[in-house]
Amino acid sequence: MKEPAIVLEHVSKTYRLSHQPYSSLKGILLSMFRYRRRIELHQALRDVNLTIWRGETVGLIGVNGSGKSTLLAIIARVIRPSAGTVHVNGRVAPLLQLGVGFHPDLTGLENVYFNGIILGLTRQQVAERLPAIVRFAELEEFIDTPIRAYSSGMVLRLGFAVAVHTDPEIILMDEVLAVGDEAFQHKCLRKIQEFQKEGRTILLVSHDMNQVRQVATRVVWLHQGQVMADGPTEEVVSEYLAFAEQREREIS
Repeated sequence: MKEPAIVLEHVSKTYRLSHQPYSSLKGILLSMFRYRRRIELHQALRDVNLTIWRGETVGLIGVNGSGKSTLLAIIARVIRPSAGTVHVNGRVAPLLQLGVGFHPDLTGLENVYFNGIILGLTRQQVAERLPAIVRFAELEEFIDTPIRAYSSGMVLRLGFAVAVHTDPEIILMDEVLAVGDEAFQHKCLRKIQEFQKEGRTILLVSHDMNQVRQVATRVVWLHQGQVMADGPTEEVVSEYLAFAEQREREIS
């Protein structure tokens, strides 16, 4: 019998956007007395019902602003839904914004320990995984260098390496397969394939449909915060691409 790894029931998320008529400090102070700030409600997700089964690799697709990243952030418990319930069964590795949380004044090594512990590992467990993390990130020569001296690609590689070595049961990925150069991207794909063989659950956000076709066993298409389609990869990707092509023709 299949077990659910992630269950979303009637999940919605609404943001309050404040529009200020002035950008200068003087203008803002004046506007406090002369004008009311305009508050706009933006509904990023609308009554989403979704079940991800243990061992599935699910691609999450849609145009920018469709709610994909918001959905991952809610599952990762980075933000709370405005309505609905979320059930997550298993240790989660949220690969959302790799390198966020790294302290620039700490070395790569110190940041590995710091982030590994935040992700649920003990200091001893981080020490045991350290050689594999450094080797995977290809940063042997720079691991004792402060993060501020790293390139953005190096930071992303280290963030990915730490996250995938925490023994996660559920992996949330937001455009992270674009990390690094082509050789490192292939290494990331091989790691994902390894996770798939081990029966781990993966939820992947990507705008690269070839990548989605290569990795996902099922695809969910979000549009304006709602589920437009949910089913076999090729079927949903083809439907989405036809929609995107028609939308582009209408715009041009």
